[in-house]
Amino acid sequence: MKQFRLPDPGEGLVEAEIVTWRVAVGDQVEVNDIVVEIETSKSLVELPVPYAGTVTALLAAEGDVVEVGAPIISIDDGPPEPALSPDQQDLAAAQLGEGAGEVDAVVEDGVVGGAAPGGRVAVLVGYGPRTTEAKRRPRKADRPEPPDVEAHDQVADTFSTSGPVSFRADERTPLTPHQSEPVGPPLPGPGSAPVTAVRSAPATGRGVVLAKPPVRKLAKDRGVDLQALVGSGPGGVITRADVEAAAEVGVEAAESPAAESPAAESPSAEQRLEPATTDTRIPVRGVRKATADAMVASAFSAPHVTEWLACDVTASMELLERLRSRREFAGMRLSPLLLVAKAVCLALRQTPILNSSFDAEAEEIVVHGSVNLGIAAATPRGLLVPNIKGAGDLSLLELATAVNELVSVAKEGKTQPAATSGGTFTLTNVGVFGVDAGTPILNPGEVGIVCLGAIDRRPWVVGTGVDERIEPRWVTTLALSFDHRVVDGEQGSRFLAAVADILSDPAVGLLF
Repeated sequence: MKQFRLPDPGEGLVEAEIVTWRVAVGDQVEVNDIVVEIETSKSLVELPVPYAGTVTALLAAEGDVVEVGAPIISIDDGPPEPALSPDQQDLAAAQLGEGAGEVDAVVEDGVVGGAAPGGRVAVLVGYGPRTTEAKRRPRKADRPEPPDVEAHDQVADTFSTSGPVSFRADERTPLTPHQSEPVGPPLPGPGSAPVTAVRSAPATGRGVVLAKPPVRKLAKDRGVDLQALVGSGPGGVITRADVEAAAEVGVEAAESPAAESPAAESPSAEQRLEPATTDTRIPVRGVRKATADAMVASAFSAPHVTEWLACDVTASMELLERLRSRREFAGMRLSPLLLVAKAVCLALRQTPILNSSFDAEAEEIVVHGSVNLGIAAATPRGLLVPNIKGAGDLSLLELATAVNELVSVAKEGKTQPAATSGGTFTLTNVGVFGVDAGTPILNPGEVGIVCLGAIDRRPWVVGTGVDERIEPRWVTTLALSFDHRVVDGEQGSRFLAAVADILSDPAVGLLF
């Protein structure tokens, strides 16, 4: 028996939350099969199992926070019973068939023994004659008789074929057992009369429950009966808000299927519970906890200074349109963030002090030789800042490819811990939310971060002297926050002005 202990997912993390089990007790697994999905303070990680065998126990439930090194799954890695080859199966069938008469034979542990007609000894290649007492395996006719009709009727009556059948949205197959709760007594064993009903809402009124594991755990903790709720999510999925609302009005969990009365039936659309009007408590864990700790540590350890600069980016917007028509960028999602990222990398060549960190213990400033550009991404799991390693050395096409991949992986929630570590400078974009600008907080360990605001059409003065005029232009506001222990006002101002110059006239980038 082997126990798989929660490994360190990376970067010295001490705990992780069990999000989804991919296996159940009794499943067969091979080495490197994905068995569980965990959430750390930095990312969502799929864990492969290092053993092959049969799952005997899941030692942690979905939603549990487990410390690194704690056992999470038990696997029986004993050797499985060897399978018979086709030749062995034919030989066994011949000995057990009519031609064998009353000769006893056994098929056990891959060995067929006993005397065959004519006095010969039936021996498989690689094995000697069997010396132990021969046994006879029961034939099909020896199998137990099906249970009586009355017992079958009792089981069949437990199920109803009139209720709706639940399916996944992406495939027409019934929901798997971990997505619905078993209803009624178990099905009859092999050889009994078939039950024609599929898993559906029984006559008792307790149908399948559409709810994610964290929501089920919340309902259990709050004492809410999910069977009594109608979900407000897509396709009737029960959400956390539904459970919180039910908890407020006192929908208690049922101890038994007391749905024998009409009152136990699922509420109709008119009976749906109203949203809660009281406070809701959300556990601070995972990415949210890591973000909170990091922002507090950064805000109260590094003296922040923020500078603002509005700039005309019309030339950059025109360049972006030309890039979209080029064959090299076909199929890529190009946004102003790409050009800002490139401008930041170029400007850091002129003011490399912004690409550094402050070592308080050694009382040293570490100027990094490579730009690992972090891109703040809002994901369903919270704010993540994965970074592009060596972004300063990438061409515009390579940088576009890296940005697209980074954003795609982050939105899918598959960002790995290694991708969020080792950053040297960060870029965040609040303009996608229609916000003009903000005062960003430094990513811990870094001394600079640029915030890109919304790009809007605004009146702007162009030309000089007698040619001076007001025109509608594409304008944005850039904000730079830096650590004043490392970066002086002059250096920060020069860096921000360089980024604005490149965005106002991309040809200026050739000078860096």
